[in-house]
Amino acid sequence: MLKILKMFYWAMRKKSGRWALCQFFLNNIPGEYGIEIRRRFYRKYFGHLGKGVYIRQEVRIVNIDKLYVGDHTHIGVANMLQAGGGIELGNHVVLGPGVRIWSMNHKFDDLEKPIMEQGYEHKKVVIGDHCWIGAGVFIMPGAVLGEGVIVSAGSVVGGKAVPPYKILAGNPARVIGTREPSSVPADNAGEVAQFPASDETTE
Repeated sequence: MLKILKMFYWAMRKKSGRWALCQFFLNNIPGEYGIEIRRRFYRKYFGHLGKGVYIRQEVRIVNIDKLYVGDHTHIGVANMLQAGGGIELGNHVVLGPGVRIWSMNHKFDDLEKPIMEQGYEHKKVVIGDHCWIGAGVFIMPGAVLGEGVIVSAGSVVGGKAVPPYKILAGNPARVIGTREPSSVPADNAGEVAQFPASDETTE
């Protein structure tokens, strides 16, 4: 028991440890009041958190200090965001239920060493304004989605750049269409969320 108490003490001395505990207790509070509680308590841990952001229940965020989120973005139910390499979500982004975004991955080049001992590679993920990421989508490290991109449910998006207003589907995700100019948002359509420069290293 003493060992556990010491481990808890040292964990609470780190911001990452305090974040883990905060997330544990507040993650499943339902309703609009739960969203407001998470917005207020989580704000100090984000790299940046814009106005009117919705954080739904059962969201899991790792390396939250490297997560930058614009205004009025919706982080959906049971999303998993691994922000160790940096994740930037623009304004009015919608993440459907069960979306997973990874910005770091295991290295595996050395056949003589266990994969868990080879460290990680870090590649920032950027999702532009007004993107809609459907339910169950997996976005891999290095993906850059232009403004207004839609990703169909269940797709797997590799670490590549996607031009604005494309529609993606499949595993691996491919362009299956383009949104017509009349269907794209008129408000601040040319603007891109601006965030402070982020440190892409992890502890």
